[in-house]
Amino acid sequence: MLEMSINTPALLFPAITLLMLAYTNRFLALATLIRNLHAKYKTIHEDHEVIKAQIRNLKRRLVLVKHMQGAGITSFFFCVLSMLFFYLQNEVWAVGIFGLSLVFLLLSLALSLNEIYISTKALEIELKDMEGV
Repeated sequence: MLEMSINTPALLFPAITLLMLAYTNRFLALATLIRNLHAKYKTIHEDHEVIKAQIRNLKRRLVLVKHMQGAGITSFFFCVLSMLFFYLQNEVWAVGIFGLSLVFLLLSLALSLNEIYISTKALEIELKDMEGV
C-alpha cells in the first residue's frame, strides 16, 4: 500500500478552493449573460432564432455548472472526511475515501471541460449572427 498521511489530502485544499472560486465565477458570468439576454429578448423581437439558440445553450451550461459545483463540493467533502479518518488513525478508510475525492474531482474537471466547449459554441452563435450583417 502507498504511504499516505493527513498531509496528502490536505494538499488538495488550495486546489479545490481555487476550483470552486473559478466555478462560482463561471456561474456569475452565466447569470449576467442570462440577464442581458432577457433584456435583449424583451426589447428586440426580430431575431428570435439566435436568442432561442442562446437560451438552449445557456440552459445546458447552467446544468453543467450545477453538476460541476456539486462534484467539486463532494470532492472537497470526501477530502475532509479522508483527513478525519487519518486523524482517527484509520488509514484504510482514509485512503479509500481520498480515492473517492479524486474521482469526484476528475468528474468535476470533465464537466468543466464540457461546459467550456459549450460556452465557445455560444460565442460562435454570436459571431455567426454578426457575420450576416
